[in-house]
Amino acid sequence: MIGLWDTTGNEVVKALAAERRSAGGVASGLALTLISVVEEKKVREAEAAATIAAAAHPCRLLIVVRSDLEGRSRLDAEIVVGGRLGPAEAVVMRMYGRLALHAESVVMPLLAPDVPVVSWWHEEPPNMIANDFLGVVADRRITDSAQAPDPVAALRQRAIDYSPGDTDLTWTRITLWRTLVAGAFDTAEARVTGARIVAPQQDPTAWLMLGWLKSRLGIEPVLEHTDRAPRMHSVELQCANGDFVRVTREEGTALFSRTGQEDRYMPLPKRPVGDELAEELRRLDADQIYADALGAMAGVPDLDKRNPMRVHVWKDPALAARAASAAA
Repeated sequence: MIGLWDTTGNEVVKALAAERRSAGGVASGLALTLISVVEEKKVREAEAAATIAAAAHPCRLLIVVRSDLEGRSRLDAEIVVGGRLGPAEAVVMRMYGRLALHAESVVMPLLAPDVPVVSWWHEEPPNMIANDFLGVVADRRITDSAQAPDPVAALRQRAIDYSPGDTDLTWTRITLWRTLVAGAFDTAEARVTGARIVAPQQDPTAWLMLGWLKSRLGIEPVLEHTDRAPRMHSVELQCANGDFVRVTREEGTALFSRTGQEDRYMPLPKRPVGDELAEELRRLDADQIYADALGAMAGVPDLDKRNPMRVHVWKDPALAARAASAAA
């Protein structure tokens, strides 16, 4: 590991090249560049998640920590090649002052050549991704609405701000649910006429599940709120012939119930963020099924028809804060 304090972007580029030569890194072995925008207290979480993801997708990890926008511009960097991060290369950049508003000036020269770029916010997602150049430059953009104070409102904002190539880890967290529900109808012939989802009111996974069922089946699912479970508890589908299918979460497993069949248990573990991230990194094209589900959930149609090319919209948070203070 190399630590550089109060340094420059040029020095970081040279130090990374030197560390790669020392560790025997090969640029052609990298599958992508992963830019992680993260709060200081979550840096180690981001590294741990990227280590898991890098086992399947060797990457150059660029972690951007923005701090103290009003202070003196300064860059501190930490460079790790291999070691605790496995096959990943990592540069942790802590940016202070006005430099934090122009993180791309340091990040762009560090992008691995000839590979896709993915931006991942391991913090409250931005209202508009176009306000952050680190999102505009990416081929794929991963947010996590669950980290916002109001996760459901944040998920709705993702629909308003959507551009093909966006995704959210809320979608990844219902992959196993979707697999279980869809698999129940491999041999079924009856049409689904209704659905009921039991979950806490502010669980974004339940709302996205509702959007998925609505977009795929053309029904209006009912969301029943409960305080007895910390996250989505059950999904039940009703068929035209009176049959039902129900999936109920029970401590890492799912109780699968279906009319005319014995109940059985299926695996439904809570996966670490690294596994969720690795799943999203498997595809670098737009996810139309996610777009349909998100649009149905938020009531915003035709998300997949939007322009996939984002244009950077500059917003200075310091000026915005001063304007708000003056108005008050």
